[in-house]
Amino acid sequence: MFHSILVAVDGSEAATRALEQAIDVARAEGARLTLVSVAVSPRRVAWPCFVPVPTEDDLEREAQEIVERAEALVPEDVPVSTIVRRGPAAKAILERVETGEHDLVVMGSRGLGQAGALLLGSVSRAVLAHSPVPVLIARARPAGARAYRARHGET
Repeated sequence: MFHSILVAVDGSEAATRALEQAIDVARAEGARLTLVSVAVSPRRVAWPCFVPVPTEDDLEREAQEIVERAEALVPEDVPVSTIVRRGPAAKAILERVETGEHDLVVMGSRGLGQAGALLLGSVSRAVLAHSPVPVLIARARPAGARAYRARHGET
């Protein structure tokens, strides 16, 4: 059913969960993964004047490191490639869906809720609303679930 899965990664726990789920789907379907990270320019108003603003090259280098770390988590039996894009994250992901002919998008959600999404924006919501292909949203495990698993030796 799925042949080409686009996985958005940003270094967050939710993105790692999304990658884990994408690997499971890829194995079950015999699909290829494409990992994408987006170098997003920070909003200038969000940076205090004493904090240096990262350059576009710094952001792209960080995005490249993120996809390389994610690629290292993919087992050898799952075909994978990586790409880095610049610009607004949702727009870059949606453009890649179109040009890469992907048939599934897998991405994480930090679970900010409606209020947080209104203030900070929500890449996963935007992709879900505008994607021409199915979108699988993985949420980060709640802190309580992580603590429980750690105490009981589960991962």
